[in-house]
Order: sequence, then structure tokens, then C-alpha cells
Amino acid sequence: MLKGFLKILRAAIAFLAWLAGGCALYKYEYFIAFHDVDNIVGILPVALILAGSASATAILCIKHTKRFIPVSATLALLVILSISLFPTALRGNWWISAASSNESQTAPDLTVYAPFSEGSRTAKLNEKSELKLADRLPILDGATALYPVYAAFAEAVYDEDVFSQDAVLCTNTRGAYEAIISRQRDIIFVAGASEQQLLAAKAAGANLQFTPIGREAFVFLVGKDNPIENITYQQIRNIYSGKTAYWGTLGWHEGGRIIAFQRPEGSGSQSGLQGIMGSLPIQAPQPLPDASLIGTNSLMKQVSVSWQGVQPAIGYSYRYYAETMYANPDAKLLSVNGIEPSVESIRNGSYPFIADFYAVTNGSPESNSKLLIDWILSRQGQKIVETTGYTPLY
Repeated sequence: MLKGFLKILRAAIAFLAWLAGGCALYKYEYFIAFHDVDNIVGILPVALILAGSASATAILCIKHTKRFIPVSATLALLVILSISLFPTALRGNWWISAASSNESQTAPDLTVYAPFSEGSRTAKLNEKSELKLADRLPILDGATALYPVYAAFAEAVYDEDVFSQDAVLCTNTRGAYEAIISRQRDIIFVAGASEQQLLAAKAAGANLQFTPIGREAFVFLVGKDNPIENITYQQIRNIYSGKTAYWGTLGWHEGGRIIAFQRPEGSGSQSGLQGIMGSLPIQAPQPLPDASLIGTNSLMKQVSVSWQGVQPAIGYSYRYYAETMYANPDAKLLSVNGIEPSVESIRNGSYPFIADFYAVTNGSPESNSKLLIDWILSRQGQKIVETTGYTPLY
């Protein structure tokens, strides 16, 4: 009877091992994307699950005698290695050092949008602003892509006689979040915060308040000679989780290996990608075929690099930045699920990746900061958002 019970127990444990492996593969979308896995790095998590589950089953089935101790020890080691290496395999993080784009990025010339500067390209109201601030001007900061819009807010509302360029800064998304957390800024204009930024705010006792002020499309880009015009939501997740590494899987067999560029952690566009990927781990940047492909270290320029006669890269940004602020004529925006990222598709909500951008304060906005945010949400403020090139809330 005891033997029968032990046999059932071993079978149950083996079943649970396979069930746990199956649940992991389901969670990380290997069942729905299995036919799109086209590379060794992408298949390694599946191999580790199979090796670990099979080894655990074998341990339960073999006789535990002195003769089989080496076999049992080897199988146990395989189980331990499979479990310990699985997180690394999910991210494809096998490289000690790899040339990638995950560094500081070059940026467009922002001086052309500076408030009250000669020939400034900031959006203008065709009427007198209903709000004017002449003292205690809120100090503004934010994402590079949003500088034109919040610079336009300042030019419309701030009194030029008391204005100082120190009141409107641009230290990019990461710098702006650090500054608002430490209370060095009154308002920052950014996309949503990353998990790390939220944790940093919590650790510092900051109470970040997010006020949506406009909408924008998160877009994916390739070189203009890439014949792919449309990409699906699942294909994006497959590429950036490392399951799909070749353009041939998407129908372009001459394209070779996909170079999937990424932005640095904490940047607004990287947070946008993280929002799309959700709980699915993003693959670590893989080694480039040649270090020279880093080029100018700007994703907008990198995405059109050529390698062996093709343009094999893909990247991402926000529509206004990609089309207007730092446009690359040798790159193009992809449709997603057959929908182009246009003002109309953002307005009607048909484009899949639409993100609000925010005026963020540390605590509830007060005094002139509240007056400014209230004005931004007014008809005039939303007109500035629209004239700049973003999509207003209404």
C-alpha cells in the first residue's frame, strides 16, 4: 500500500512540475507565438522548461540506489540550472558586453522653441491669453519631445518682462522626474512614469500628481526601404521579447536579422514600450553585427542604418517627435494592426497605442502652478496643444 501511495505521489509531483512549466510558457506567450520563434536565444526558455521538467520527472522515476547517485545528482543539477537560468533566458541577457543603443541619445535643437526668442517656432494663440503670470513663475521641465508645447504655454502665459530662461528647462524625462521628486521643479511635462521612477518617488516621500493634458501616438519605425508597412501588436511583443529575430518571419525574407533598437531605462519612449509589453520581459539589447551601427547614437537616426544592403532596424518613438521635431527622411512609421498613427486615429481611439501625457506636480498643484494647469486644460491651453501638433483632450 505504501508503494502504491509513493507511486501516486511521484506521479503527482511530476505532473506539477510539467504543469508549472506549462504555466510559465503560457504566461510568457510561447503557446500563442510558438510558430514565430525563429532563433536559438528565443527558444532557450522553452528548452530550459523541458529540460527541467524532464529531469525532475526522471529523478522521481529512477531507483535511488548507490549505483544511480551520479545520475540523480546530474539530473538534480539540471533542474537547478534550468530554474536559475530561466530569468536570464527570458531576457536573452547572455552577453557580458554588447554594442547597443542603450546610452545617452543625441537630441534636436531646442533653442528654436525657446520662449520669447527671435523667430521662435512655439505655437501662438491668435488672441490674448486669459491668464497672465507676472511673479512667482512656476519652474517647468520635461521630456524633450514635449518641450515645444510647454515652452508655448510659458510664452502665452508668462510676462516677458519678468521671464527668465531658467523658468523653462529641458533635462529630458529622467532628469525631469528626478527634479520633481526632489522639488527642484514646480511642474514637469512627461509621459507616464516607469516603475523605477514611481519607486524612487515613493522612497523619497514624493506624492506625484498626474494631470492629463493631451494625447499622442506611440509609434514604431523602420527604414524607408524596408518593405514592411504594417506590424501587429503580437509581432511587436514577439520582437521585443526575443521570440522573433528575423524579418523573414514577418514576410521580408531578404531582410536578415532584425536589429531591435531600444531607448535607455527611464526615458519616456522606453516607458511607452514597457507599457505595451506589460509583464512580458523585454529582451536585453543583443550584440550588433558591427559597433559602427550605433552611428550618431540617436534612435531616430539609427533606425535607418544599412547593413549588407538592407535596412534591418526597428525602433520606436512618439509621433510628433518622429514626424516633426526630429524627423528622419530615411525612416517611415508603421501601421499597427492596419491602423496608421494619424491625428484622426488618435482622436477616434482606433490606433492601438495612444498615450496621455501629463503635467506632473509633487503634491496637489497650488498657487500659480494650479492656475497654469487649469489654463492648460482650458480652451486656450488645449488649442496650444493642438497647434503644436499633439492631440488635445477635447
